[in-house]
Amino acid sequence: MEKYKVGVVGCTGMVGQRFLTLLENHPWFQVTALAASARSAGQTYAQAVEGRWKMSTPVPEAVKEMVIYDIEKDLDAYVSQIDFTFCAVNMKKDAIKALEEKIAQKECPVISNNSAHRFTPDVPMVVPEINPQHIQIIESQRKRLGTKLGFIAVKSNCSLQSYVPALHPLREKYGLSKALVTTYQAISGAGKTFQTWPEMVDNVIPYIGGEEEKSEQEPMKLWGTIQDGKIVNTDTPNITSQCLRVPVSDGHMAAVFMSFEEGKKPSIEEIKETWANYKGRAQELELPSAPKQFLHYFEDPNYPQTKLQRDLEGGMAISLGRLREDTQYDYKFVGLSHNTLRGAAGGGVLLAELLAAEGYLIHK
Repeated sequence: MEKYKVGVVGCTGMVGQRFLTLLENHPWFQVTALAASARSAGQTYAQAVEGRWKMSTPVPEAVKEMVIYDIEKDLDAYVSQIDFTFCAVNMKKDAIKALEEKIAQKECPVISNNSAHRFTPDVPMVVPEINPQHIQIIESQRKRLGTKLGFIAVKSNCSLQSYVPALHPLREKYGLSKALVTTYQAISGAGKTFQTWPEMVDNVIPYIGGEEEKSEQEPMKLWGTIQDGKIVNTDTPNITSQCLRVPVSDGHMAAVFMSFEEGKKPSIEEIKETWANYKGRAQELELPSAPKQFLHYFEDPNYPQTKLQRDLEGGMAISLGRLREDTQYDYKFVGLSHNTLRGAAGGGVLLAELLAAEGYLIHK
């Protein structure tokens, strides 16, 4: 098949770097242009990331000599080289909103890793295994933007992947009333390594700005419904959260407590069976980045462990364990996801694959 021509805005940051490693040998997508701020513009990619490359694999050969566009000044030249773009920029929220709409209005679809548009009512925020139907809102968004091809689609916050995928099939099947979640989040979620953030060694920081609000509110949009050209948030289950930064390079863990609607409490065996059998649209379509088994449950109470399970199925699967009854809630369990793979760039690539498979991306 003819590959889609792809760009990455914010290509020099940690998530941008991860995008490029994931796209290096992608069967559907080929990187043909790179863009960043004026600071990196005009340099080759190899020059721009020298001393700043944070991935464990080398800089992909195909992008080393690409000259980086200034996304503000060279926007027309940039979008002329691509069919769609990933966006992972580090700017103020209002500036990101304006930039992503400007790119979309150039008839270039934007798959965003940023939070700026997550609560724009006609912008789908999609986890392909949870709410693929939300991409239908793109038609309403195109009317607002005045575009035929251009649109913005976003992925959700990285921390959600450690618990929402496990709650989703249970909510669908039995009905959840409330959940309490504490996430233990890796330093790569802040774009850092232990070399650049030595203060995190042997340390836990009990605060991540804005993270608890995202953890409580974003699932409401994922589980919302399309009404009159907008995604209307659901109001159940009630979720409360705490988010802590822990001395781990990659991988977000969650301790989850959940209660079901009255009279609908399943058995532990039914929960495990629901998790084992759950397949989403990504698995139905056999998308290239989709895990074969979305939810993996481990019987050993020592699992999942961040170091051992974060890379499961290319870092795109969710690991679960320690399901048991609780004294205050119905049940409790532990979840784990890879925050820069499933949670960030990998989730963005999977969303792009869904959009391509469902006919929302086209070759220009």
